Amino acid sequence: MNYVQKNRRNILLISGGVIILVALLIWALQNKGYTSEDMVGTVTPNSVNVEEPVNFEDKTPFGKTRKWVFGDGAESTDQKGLHIYKKPGYYQVSLIIDNEFTKTFNVLVSSAALAILNDTEVRASTVIDAPSQAMQLENVLFRAVSNDAKIYSWKFGESGNIDAKDKMVSYSFKNPGSYLVTLFTDADTDPIIHQIRILPSYPVESQQEIQPIAPTQGEVINKINDDFRYHLQQIANGSNFNFHYYYLLRTYLCNKDNVSVSANDKNISFYYYCTGLQFDKNNLIQEVTTTVDPGQNCVTKVEVKQSKE
Repeated sequence: MNYVQKNRRNILLISGGVIILVALLIWALQNKGYTSEDMVGTVTPNSVNVEEPVNFEDKTPFGKTRKWVFGDGAESTDQKGLHIYKKPGYYQVSLIIDNEFTKTFNVLVSSAALAILNDTEVRASTVIDAPSQAMQLENVLFRAVSNDAKIYSWKFGESGNIDAKDKMVSYSFKNPGSYLVTLFTDADTDPIIHQIRILPSYPVESQQEIQPIAPTQGEVINKINDDFRYHLQQIANGSNFNFHYYYLLRTYLCNKDNVSVSANDKNISFYYYCTGLQFDKNNLIQEVTTTVDPGQNCVTKVEVKQSKE
């Protein structure tokens, strides 16, 4: 009996063990601790209008199966391609490899009507935002709503002269009556007219003795904060998005949609905040604090405290 025949059982055991070790080694090399961070995928652009295509592509170096989930009910197993969203909203696109690893991408889809309205707003004339009726000696707030005007001249109809030269001003009428408020800007060919009726507050004999008190800076800021909070709440309630969004943009932000908004200590641009507020329902806007640039009369920062109803 030779050596092989004599030790056949031991040789078979050793050979089997080597085969098992090699198989384990191959398996370990093929599954070397991949995580979702090792996935390579792209979804571009991350902000489109309805009916505009989104490009997706998977370049992950591992995995046997893939699936794209677009967040609107559509799915795909293609390595790359295009996807078109039919409705506006925030969508989370997921790339799933081997039903184990997942990578997500956020896509903001805006209504095409927003882009059309934006072009229209650029060409719109300046308008005056102010009440049509107020009380004698009451501080009345007037705002010029304009996309591109930089010079403002106000005439409130009492003095016959230019009374103010800011974008947002307050004025107290000394006498009751009907007045035509006139605004001149460097962007409008014709003056802008606003009619306001001033009701008497005191007996006629005592009117000359009462002097109006100019509003403090704090009072003006409080009015801005309250007005800002009101229009954000209207967006959160599902009211006309375009009206309230562009009102805030033109009236306070000097048409800068990238002004920083800090909502519950999370920073985001004004445009993305308002768009998210439109689709994230049941938000209660508790408090708004604005920071105003005195030189340009523009809000440069917005802090929002909000909660779910």
